[in-house]
Amino acid sequence: MQSEYQHLIDLSDYPVSWWRKVVELGEEIKRDPKRFAHECDGKVMATLFYEPSTRTQMSFQTAMIRLGGQIIGFDNPANSSVSKGETIKDTTKIVSSYADILVIRHPIAGAAKAASLTADCSVINAGDGGHLHPTQTLTDLLTLKIEKKSLSGLTIGMCGDLINGRTVHSLCKALSMFEDNKFVFISTPELRMPAYIKDIIKANGSTYEEVDTLEEAISRLDVLYMTRIQQERFASEEEYLAQKNTYVLDRKKMQLASKDMIVMHPLPRVDEITVDVDDDPRAMYFTQAKYGVFARMALILTMLRDKKPSETLRGKVYPGVSCGNPRCITNHEHYLPKSFRSSRDETLLECEYCDERKLI
Repeated sequence: MQSEYQHLIDLSDYPVSWWRKVVELGEEIKRDPKRFAHECDGKVMATLFYEPSTRTQMSFQTAMIRLGGQIIGFDNPANSSVSKGETIKDTTKIVSSYADILVIRHPIAGAAKAASLTADCSVINAGDGGHLHPTQTLTDLLTLKIEKKSLSGLTIGMCGDLINGRTVHSLCKALSMFEDNKFVFISTPELRMPAYIKDIIKANGSTYEEVDTLEEAISRLDVLYMTRIQQERFASEEEYLAQKNTYVLDRKKMQLASKDMIVMHPLPRVDEITVDVDDDPRAMYFTQAKYGVFARMALILTMLRDKKPSETLRGKVYPGVSCGNPRCITNHEHYLPKSFRSSRDETLLECEYCDERKLI
């Protein structure tokens, strides 16, 4: 299925050369933002945020304003027709007719892809459940390019909630495409990185290891990417409390790290980084959030300039086969075609919306 509009649902839909182009434009904007002040005069961006957000929503809004454009949308579905039962299809079909570009965040995996199937403008995925967060990844790539001067040859530690962390999923997929990157996954067994992400890392020629504690890994890292334990992704409070406070980065642990390691975090933090780390020059998370505006300005400009059609669904529908992931959008919006990518012998299917795998 092809759309006449260009969408960003997953960075993997684009070649590395495209990512580099966006990152390089972000660097250019950072050097001289005023030069881009009227690039989007007369353009409208719609933001549909079905779950709470501070940095992603405001950085997109700031990006469009600084480019000279205007903003419409909602940040609480209770204040829209969604509260009356309106589907993603109907919401995006209507709102996209008012806008030149649409940004959607949703708690259900695959929601952005669902929106792209029928939207009448470009769609940007601003986070879909615990699945992907490609614009945070562009922010992270820009941060690494500026602060580490390279996107290759890095040892990257990912710490915390790796099973639900859409930011680390997207970043692992992206950084595994660059040469000589190594990953160290620091989590409890219950919060391990999903198998499909580890398979992608191996397929791209990168390596990874899994460890249980920060102390055993931090001294050999170039980058430490902390994540919060996401209470909203757990089935019960008991499950959340069993994992809470497992990993806390403090000044004592920072003493074990190299002098040029940087600490990143997509924010918000809860208690996984103590405030005494904030004054450490290696703490990059507030600067990282600032760079998010430049990354999203670059993305908006790239998508409005290129206007290349996107292929939205590449797989096929198998009669009677549905996704087994209860958090997949196809199990909430039942009109959607249940499309799967398949292995050569079609015994292993992968949902095109949420990447959940299914043996048949």
